[in-house]
Amino acid sequence: MTPRIWVVDDDRSVRFVLAQALREAGFAVQSFDGAAAALAALTDAQQPALVFTDIRMPGMDGLGFLDALKARDPELAVIVMSAWTDIASTAGAFRGGAHEFLSKPFDLDEAVALARRALPGAWVNGEANDSLRADRAHEGAIHETTPHALLGDAPAMRELFRAIGRLAQAPLSVLVTGETGTGKELVARALHRESPRAKAPFIALNTAAIPADLLESELFGHEAGAFTGATRRHVGRFEQAHGGSLFLDEIGDMPAPLQTRLLRVLAEGEFYRVGGRELIRVDVRVIAATHQNLEVLVAGGRFRADLLHRLDVVRLRLPPLRERRQDIGVLATRFLGNAAARFNAPTKQLAAEAQRLLEAHAWPGNVRELENICWRLAALAPGQTIRAADVRAALSTAPAQAASEPVPVGGDAGIAAWAQPLRTWARAALADGHGEVHARAKQRFEEALLAAALEHTGGHRQHAAEALGLGRNTLTRKLGRKHRDKSD
Repeated sequence: MTPRIWVVDDDRSVRFVLAQALREAGFAVQSFDGAAAALAALTDAQQPALVFTDIRMPGMDGLGFLDALKARDPELAVIVMSAWTDIASTAGAFRGGAHEFLSKPFDLDEAVALARRALPGAWVNGEANDSLRADRAHEGAIHETTPHALLGDAPAMRELFRAIGRLAQAPLSVLVTGETGTGKELVARALHRESPRAKAPFIALNTAAIPADLLESELFGHEAGAFTGATRRHVGRFEQAHGGSLFLDEIGDMPAPLQTRLLRVLAEGEFYRVGGRELIRVDVRVIAATHQNLEVLVAGGRFRADLLHRLDVVRLRLPPLRERRQDIGVLATRFLGNAAARFNAPTKQLAAEAQRLLEAHAWPGNVRELENICWRLAALAPGQTIRAADVRAALSTAPAQAASEPVPVGGDAGIAAWAQPLRTWARAALADGHGEVHARAKQRFEEALLAAALEHTGGHRQHAAEALGLGRNTLTRKLGRKHRDKSD
């Protein structure tokens, strides 16, 4: 059944263009000019899977509408829109349980992509999947066939599946690492789903997506009157996850003061709400994820070593897509099938040459980028068989990775970015007959690394050496040689 989306906005032009874009993406869309009209249409038989709502509307505003929707169905995904991206608006939206905050004016492709990301959890719990929801306690192993399950047969993925199967039953904290777009939240959900906590809540929070001044309240909750605008008690994510699992994505971006509070919760299982005096005790399994090198952050003083030890009881690494190219075909087939189901159309097939092109691509955005390309191919490729030319066109028009989801330059993708210019320089130097090409390149390479490490650590040589994996004496010797070379 096609997911149903509601668009609620008193601005007719916004309603029209957003609804049209969502319909073209294959969704069933209904529009309303205000909260009252939408609530009047809300019945058990007329239940949306996702709601887009403006904040500032005549009568009941978007935050009041959000409260009414959440009172009826706490699991309903709601995306709040506003031309006013201020603290009051964003704080009110997230406190009320909004899935995301979308600032106007917005890109329609971005809004459609956001709807696709928001729908899976809401739709699995929605009316079209009652049978699936009833069987959740009996779901299969990690290789299940739900649209957003982990998938792959590469050796690294098979090992990951085994590790998840082992760890799911153990009450241990897990740190999931991997580049952006590899599917770290899917690992966290699998750990929860296969654990004794499966019937309790799974709560996910991207710590990088919440403004720093709101993150403490989002995690630990607050009491009425704790700060301006706190008109009622707010239960934080830790309390919401009591008995279940809390997934903290992009943990490396957590501000230092909150790292201290998180450490206490992990150590003692207790905390105070913001502005509160009542000690709250919780039983929560914390699963953290990051695309950053936390050891480097620790060496630079930006992440607590004791918190890393608490989170990193067990570490699971998700390989980037370029390390599991044999999975690209099966992943593409899955994504094309999902798109066909959403479009209510036959599934398109990949020609052999088209699949080889996909397998040869660098995939800096990993599985998420592949999924987006497959949706584009499903929508735009003219025939039932996707040809090589279709893939070339889709890849050539694919936008660069969003600034909010950069390829981590410290990983292999970052190395690849400067390795090609280095090869170009080396070929030119060799062709021109220059001598000592290796020595010259090595000297510049070390100078760049040393300078970057010292900038990262504020000039602290011991920390710079640790971050680079060198001994302090080795770093000092290299710096001394660098200065001697400059003075010669």
